Amino acid sequence: MLRIITQLTELRAELRRICDRTDSGEMSEQQATVEAILRRVAKEGDRALIEYTAQFDHVDLTPETLRVKGDELDAAYQQVSKELLDAIRLAKEQIEAFHRQRVPKSWVQFGEDGIVLGKRYTAVDAAGLYVPGGRAAYPSTVLMNAIPAQVAGVQRIVMVTPPGQGKGINPAVLVAAQEAGIQEIYRVGGAQAIAALAYGTETIPRVDVITGPGNLYVMLAKKQVYGRVGIDSLAGPSEVLIIADEAANPVHIAADLLAQAEHDPLAAAILLTPSLPLAEAVVTAVNEQLAEHPRRVLTEKAIAHYGLIGIVQTLEQAVELSNNFAPEHLELEVEDPWSLVAQVRHAGAIFLGYSTPEAVGDYLAGPNHTLPTSGAARYASALGVETFLKHSSIIQYTPTALRKQGGAVMTLAETEGLISHRDSVRLRLEP
Repeated sequence: MLRIITQLTELRAELRRICDRTDSGEMSEQQATVEAILRRVAKEGDRALIEYTAQFDHVDLTPETLRVKGDELDAAYQQVSKELLDAIRLAKEQIEAFHRQRVPKSWVQFGEDGIVLGKRYTAVDAAGLYVPGGRAAYPSTVLMNAIPAQVAGVQRIVMVTPPGQGKGINPAVLVAAQEAGIQEIYRVGGAQAIAALAYGTETIPRVDVITGPGNLYVMLAKKQVYGRVGIDSLAGPSEVLIIADEAANPVHIAADLLAQAEHDPLAAAILLTPSLPLAEAVVTAVNEQLAEHPRRVLTEKAIAHYGLIGIVQTLEQAVELSNNFAPEHLELEVEDPWSLVAQVRHAGAIFLGYSTPEAVGDYLAGPNHTLPTSGAARYASALGVETFLKHSSIIQYTPTALRKQGGAVMTLAETEGLISHRDSVRLRLEP
């Protein structure tokens, strides 16, 4: 049952509890399991990958069958409908167009006395993309991770994803990968896949950056290999926070809440509204839509533990509560959403108006759907081209410039006790 909370103090406490639902402080057992997996894959390579795949996915592989071969890639196109292929290609086109607007430009500035300063952006050599399996297939995740890497100019893009029964990979996932330009695909998932990407094995060469969402074990593995490789974020379970006025459609809001809850038992679905009649209508609509829901058990669990409706005094108070929560997805289902946008400080993605369900952002609009969760929107952003780029500073001094500024450099170096730093300037200035 979706709860309605009318007391502000209780509402704040519940929002904090939901935000902290994946606090790693209570996951010592899972962390120990992940550490053991990482160590073993780093030491044993393919052998460990194959044994973990048999243990966790109940699929028997060999080093030769880890990689998806060309005939399976070709066959995938015969197993998807024309409508799905057209949708994948439209999504690719729009996602690519959006991310091309985000490519930063290298620059050089010529200053006084011949000083040249600048910044140069270059792509990482190799990126590893994790695409979840399990409860559903996610071709959209393939597109959202691969296309920014392609736009950034990454030369080698690798995809890993858990195998299904009979070693198969969902054909929609394989088609999306090929449409996005990925040919190097491995049927391995979980923490062991992250280990393979970070450390490399006999079959899977290591990468420089790992992106993509996964379950708790994948998230913990990414956290532990960070530093050896770059990562996009520590994405947790999905979440939506909807701010709605009395004119919003309760049936639409119910569908949007359930669209998050159906992802995962830990998914969060929250509505903040000043209208008690709307809240009650949403509860009714949620129950009606759940009655024949194909993922009812999972979705009801998420709604019961991490779903709520909060009654607020004003829409401005709702925005303040949302900023404290920093949701992954924020829907402003109000008559004038632009009047509230300026007050929003923390949100992964913002959806404006009654006709903008979060699903358009998941699949087609263009902005990335890999977003910060569990309050990380306070300091983090969506996955993008920048995730696959690094920048180098460019510095050039002329003899004239070094003579003018060298004294200050030597003073600072002496202050820090770094004599050779000082001398590297002094010796250049001696006649």
